[in-house]
Amino acid sequence: MRNLTLNDFTEKLASNSPVPGGGSVAAVCGTLSAALAEMVANLTLGKKKYVQFEEEMNSIIKKTATLRHKLLDYIEKDSNAYNKVMEAYKMPKETEEEKQLRSKAIEEYSKGAAIVPFEIAETAYEIFPLTEIVVKNGNSNAITDGLISAMLARTAVLAGILNVQINLDYITDVDFVTKYRTLTGELKEKACEYEKKILNYSPF
Repeated sequence: MRNLTLNDFTEKLASNSPVPGGGSVAAVCGTLSAALAEMVANLTLGKKKYVQFEEEMNSIIKKTATLRHKLLDYIEKDSNAYNKVMEAYKMPKETEEEKQLRSKAIEEYSKGAAIVPFEIAETAYEIFPLTEIVVKNGNSNAITDGLISAMLARTAVLAGILNVQINLDYITDVDFVTKYRTLTGELKEKACEYEKKILNYSPF
């Protein structure tokens, strides 16, 4: 899915197919966030005014590129996780044994469908400290790109969290549900605070 053109991806997204969906879009937002931070770092290199930040910017370029490619892979992973849940719901349920196997599969794959968007949210959160650096020390002509990176990172985190939460409603494992409700609550709060911190650097 990562090799689709932007037009083809959005056509699929707009169709009546449930995949790709919000989880994949969360990964796309994270990818765009990382790419913008990487762009600001690249626009800072080679400028005399920012020569003291060359090493720092080179480090950010490597880290954002890694996150960008990781998040691109999550576009497909999220769709695959959702497809497994749908396959589980289509399993036969005529006998008691079939019902038990079906319920077990739904539970297992619903957990997977919750874990994947949580990993997307966690990965997107890793972009914030990199974005903060390019906003503070990067090319000031591209500061708005860095600020938008922060906004997209927050969107990616919150979108991932929403997809975790909707899947938790179908999971009966109380410990699992409690764990991920707590983790998503904490991550949501941290992401909103970090975005606000970075946006406060804005001169506008």
